[in-house]
Amino acid sequence: MVEFITMAPTSGDGEYVGAVNNNSSRRKVDAWSGTDEAAERQPTFEYIRDIAQAAEKGGFSTLLLPTGGSCLDSLAVAANLIGQTNRLKFLFAIRPGSIQPTIFAKQFATVDYWSGGRALVNVVTGGSPTDLAADGDFLDHGTRYKRTREYIQILKRLFTEEHFDHDGEFYQLKGASLFPRPKEIPKIYFGGASNVGKDVAAAESDVYMLWGETLENTKERIEEMKKRTADYNRELNYSVSFQVVLGETEDEAFNNAEKLLSKTEENLLNEKNAATAKGESIGVKRLHQLMEDGRENNFKIGPNLWAGLTQVLSGNSIALVGTPDQVAERIVEYADLGFDKVLLRGFPHLETIQEIGENVIPKVHEIISSRQTV
Repeated sequence: MVEFITMAPTSGDGEYVGAVNNNSSRRKVDAWSGTDEAAERQPTFEYIRDIAQAAEKGGFSTLLLPTGGSCLDSLAVAANLIGQTNRLKFLFAIRPGSIQPTIFAKQFATVDYWSGGRALVNVVTGGSPTDLAADGDFLDHGTRYKRTREYIQILKRLFTEEHFDHDGEFYQLKGASLFPRPKEIPKIYFGGASNVGKDVAAAESDVYMLWGETLENTKERIEEMKKRTADYNRELNYSVSFQVVLGETEDEAFNNAEKLLSKTEENLLNEKNAATAKGESIGVKRLHQLMEDGRENNFKIGPNLWAGLTQVLSGNSIALVGTPDQVAERIVEYADLGFDKVLLRGFPHLETIQEIGENVIPKVHEIISSRQTV
């Protein structure tokens, strides 16, 4: 069965992507959400709470809490959402360069304890040197991934061992223990498209996260990862992420998609292109190339697949565009590749996940169940 994840737009949200708020002359698009302090909808407690509750009601199992300079703190958000939800899990995105593993593990374990075991870990190495430098992280790409690997190894030991010593390249611990220790060992979610990132994922992670690409590209990537994990005698779960734009007809859905960018300023497109060229994220560059490949076809890169948002967004930007039936069919095609987790989101976030919960998730489960009964 497919498990559905969504995310909390903790940088803000709105009906349009890349639109400048009249109250702010400054605009900086966030790689995760495409929004910031100029957002139409600010990430208030009430708004994020409504999204969490809508996700739980709509059949999403997990809420991703992103990290970054323009995001609210993920642990603080989760601590406030525990009492507002009953079953929803919280997937914390954390950068190794921003917090020591023992400190993060203590904060994480506290939320996990008070929520009754509803916490998960998403380790994010980070691909923007500018963004990382703002946190005082100046390591090069390859060294960051070496540190990430050691970070994950320490988290695993904290989740399973008592009073251990660790003498590594980046961290030294003496008599380390964790209280409260999670009753179940939390799964480590991780993504990375570079060779070193894929190797860290194969060796250390539990769930490998991919941004959605074409079906052909994604098939190649998951098959490669299965070979890499086999070299370590391991098996992973897999997650794939998409934006979603729905309509009663396919034409209406693509019109709705174009509307998202109808207020985007030209200078923002240029800034995003420049940021991609300077950035070190292989995943971002892959999405950018898909966008360029689809430019002459109005950014359509496959059946119900649209790369138009990649003009503005750096991260998770490929969209499933169509009727609820079409989007459900596309999701099942990706599930057939081996993905048991699918992250879906859109603009504006609240209304989009409500629509997905009402009209897409049930159809996906129906298609999969019908196969099992034949």
